Amino acid sequence: MRSPYTNLPPRAFWRTGVTSQEPESIAELYRPKFPITSRTRVATAGSCFAQHIAKHLRARAFSVVDAEPAPAGLDANSAAQFGFGLYSARYGNIYTARQLLQLFREAEGTFRPADFVWQKDGRYFDAMRPSVEPGGLSKADFVRNCRAYHLRHLPAIFETSDVFVFTLGLTETWMHAPSGTVYPTAPGTIAGCYDPAVHQFRNLTFQEVYGDLVEFIALAERQNPDLVFLLTVSPVPLTATATGNHVLAATTYSKSVLRAVAGQLSEERENVDYFPSYEIITGAQSRGRFFSDNLRSVTPQGVSAVMDVFFAAHGTGEIPLQPWPVDDTEQHASSPPSYNDEDEVVCEEILLDAFAG
Repeated sequence: MRSPYTNLPPRAFWRTGVTSQEPESIAELYRPKFPITSRTRVATAGSCFAQHIAKHLRARAFSVVDAEPAPAGLDANSAAQFGFGLYSARYGNIYTARQLLQLFREAEGTFRPADFVWQKDGRYFDAMRPSVEPGGLSKADFVRNCRAYHLRHLPAIFETSDVFVFTLGLTETWMHAPSGTVYPTAPGTIAGCYDPAVHQFRNLTFQEVYGDLVEFIALAERQNPDLVFLLTVSPVPLTATATGNHVLAATTYSKSVLRAVAGQLSEERENVDYFPSYEIITGAQSRGRFFSDNLRSVTPQGVSAVMDVFFAAHGTGEIPLQPWPVDDTEQHASSPPSYNDEDEVVCEEILLDAFAG
């Protein structure tokens, strides 16, 4: 009697597909639906971990769309601290699919965020991207003008890109309850003031995340029918949870939902693919070696393992690395967030660790 498992390829079995493989280079873990070459125009967005993608693409001389470049003369480290060059526009970290959808609906004029100018110590911040001006601005009108300028650049991302890479990071978010506006950080973390009568915690479900991405993809396809999408899931655990559950269980829920949504869309749509950065870092085969001592930050070796799989699958592993500036500045509590020696990314969520007591 033949078994349906007879003659399946090595990748189908744990012993041959995982145990006997090198954790940095598991064969056929990623089999791309569509090619990405150095001439492919790639746009990026997502949570903190997504910053590594654009950095490594640029280091290998790939064509990364930058619709909102830094002013001439601004050095690379200063540019990153002010949100330039991290992604394909200066939108900062986009942690949830709801935030992504909201942003691009705002750019097309069908959504307007509520209460997006936050204040702290006499300075004003854009609540929708609080990290792009670490010290805030001197007037609320400056925030509004800067945001209007930013939004004018977003349509060019769709118009000029071949691939849109989005890294899903969180399901937990804070919402302006009367309007439904979601924020990348809780009010009171970087700026603003938390009001329990106005600000509501939400932990988005599979159906909500899936629906938000479906709507976003439809929006993008209207502007560029040839655009394809590459989804990833950040392997970085939650810094903190507001669910009332243990942060470990909350992390498992969040990442499970995001991975399931990415997988569902990849199965359903020819123009959506999934890249397994989450599995490379968190899978049993890594034996935890890709996390630093805090069990949260991904080590440079882990990031390299992820990107090596990506480039090898696209036949570009032989392209030599180009020089890329390495930041060695320290993170100062007086002007968060900025680069830090530990994870070298600009990340608002890590500031929640200060509330751990």
